Amino acid sequence: MKHLFAPALVALGLSATSAMAFDIDSMSEEERGAFRDEIRAYLLENPEVIMEAVAILQARQEQTQEQDDLALVAANTERLFNDGYSWEGGNPAGDITLVEFVDYRCGYCRKAHDEVAELIKSDGNIRFIVKEYPILGEASELSSRFAIAVKQKLGNESYKLAHDALIKMRGDVTERSLTRLSKGLGFDAAPLLAHMNSDEVTEEIMTTRLLARDMRITGTPSFVMQDEMLRGYVPLEGMRSIVADKRG
Repeated sequence: MKHLFAPALVALGLSATSAMAFDIDSMSEEERGAFRDEIRAYLLENPEVIMEAVAILQARQEQTQEQDDLALVAANTERLFNDGYSWEGGNPAGDITLVEFVDYRCGYCRKAHDEVAELIKSDGNIRFIVKEYPILGEASELSSRFAIAVKQKLGNESYKLAHDALIKMRGDVTERSLTRLSKGLGFDAAPLLAHMNSDEVTEEIMTTRLLARDMRITGTPSFVMQDEMLRGYVPLEGMRSIVADKRG
C-alpha cells in the first residue's frame, strides 16, 4: 500500500510526519476528493503497480494454500496411504507414495493416465494408489461402481485391466456398454453388474468422498505426493521434477 498512498500524500502537501499519522476520516470532502484524484492519476501513470500488488497477493495466497495443504495431508495420512481398500500399484516398497483421485470421464484424468503410468514404470520406486472419485455425473458414477465391483469380486489385477479400459472408454456408459467391456476383458458381466449397487461398493465411494471433502478436493485429477497436494493435472516432466525434489 505504500506504493499507492505515498505519491498521493506528497501531492496533498502532507509532511512525512503527518503521513505516519494519516487518518482519512479527518480529511474534508475536498481533501478526500483530491486524495482520490491523486491516487487515480498515479495508478493511470503507473499501472504496473497494480500488477505488482496482484502478484504479491497471489504469492501470499499460494503460500497459504501450500501451508493449509501440508496440514490437511498430515491430518489424513492414514486415510490417504493406508485405507485398506484402494487399489495399489507400482512398487509397494517405494520411497515415494503417489495418490490420485480420479474420475473416468475427466479429460485431464485421461491425459494424465499414460503419463502417470510412464512415471511409475520409468522410475521403479514409486508406490501408486488410486482413489475412485466420481464427480462428473451418472456416467462417472457407473464407471467407478463397475471398477470397484471388479476389484471386490475379481481382485487387483482385474481391476487394473478395468481401470485402464474405463479411462479410455468412449461413448455412453450403460449396462450394455459395460457388458461389452466385460466380455472384452474376459469377465462374466452378470455378477459384476449385480454387485455395482451393493452396499460394499457404495461404502467405498462414500468413504473416498468424505476424505475428498476433508481434503478440500473439488476437482480431478488431484494428487498427493508424500506430504504435498497437487491440485490438477501435472505434466510428466513436472511430476519427475517434484519426485526429484522429494528425494533431495
